Amino acid sequence: MNMPATAPKTAIVLAAGLATRMRPITDTMPKALIPVAGKPIIDHAIDRLVAIGVKRIVVNLHYRGDMIARHLEGRRDVEIVLSPEDELLDSGGGVVNALRHLGEIFYVINADVFWLNGKVPALIRMARAFDEEKMDGLLLMQRTVTAVGIDGPGDFMIDSAGLLRWRGETEIAPHYFAAVQMLHRRFFGGAPAAKFSIKPYWTRAILAERLYGIVHDGEWYHLETPKGLAEVEQRLASRRIER
Repeated sequence: MNMPATAPKTAIVLAAGLATRMRPITDTMPKALIPVAGKPIIDHAIDRLVAIGVKRIVVNLHYRGDMIARHLEGRRDVEIVLSPEDELLDSGGGVVNALRHLGEIFYVINADVFWLNGKVPALIRMARAFDEEKMDGLLLMQRTVTAVGIDGPGDFMIDSAGLLRWRGETEIAPHYFAAVQMLHRRFFGGAPAAKFSIKPYWTRAILAERLYGIVHDGEWYHLETPKGLAEVEQRLASRRIER
C-alpha cells in the first residue's frame, strides 16, 4: 500500500516497564516477551513497523532488559537501537532519552500492545492522516465497546475534526488510547532529560489544539493482567476457529 512521502522511518517501542500487574508471569520474564498468538508481544509491534517500511526501531530497556536484548539479536530485517535506562524514565522520559535516534516524526508504540488491522493497516492510516502543519501528535483510539480485555470509563473524547480532549471526571468516554502514537519532535519542546509521564504533554497539546486522534477500525486487545491475557488468547483462538 502507498505510504506518504512524509511517513516516519523511525519508531520507538517502549519495553522498559515493570509490568507488576502481570505477575506472577513477569516474575521471570519482561512483559514484552510474553507470547501472544504464538510469538512474543514485542515482535508483533516490530513486525507491523517493518511491514510499512520503518528502517530504525529504538527499544528502551530496564526491567530484565538483558532478556529483551538477547531476543532482539535475532532480528536482521530492521536496525534495532537499544536505549537502556538505569532508572525507569517513564513514558515521556524514555522517549526523550532516545530522541537522538529518532526522526522529525516518529511512531511510539507500547511493547505490550496487540492489535489486528482493518482493511488498511493502522500505522498506514495514521501516516496518511498526520498533518504536520496542525498536529504535534496523533493517537490511535479504540472504541470502548469493541476493546477486548478492558472494562472502564474510557480515556478521550474526539470531536468531528479529530481533536482530542480528556474525558471529564464524571463522563464516560467512548474511546481508549490504543498505545500507538505518531509524534513530532516539537511535541517534547522544553521537556527535561529526566523521568516524566507523557500525559502532561498530551494535555499541553490538547490545550494548544494540536493533539488529534484516529479511531482504529480493526480489533484491539488490552494485555494488563494474567486474566486479561487468558481472555485475549481465548478470543484469538475462537477467532481462528471461526476463520
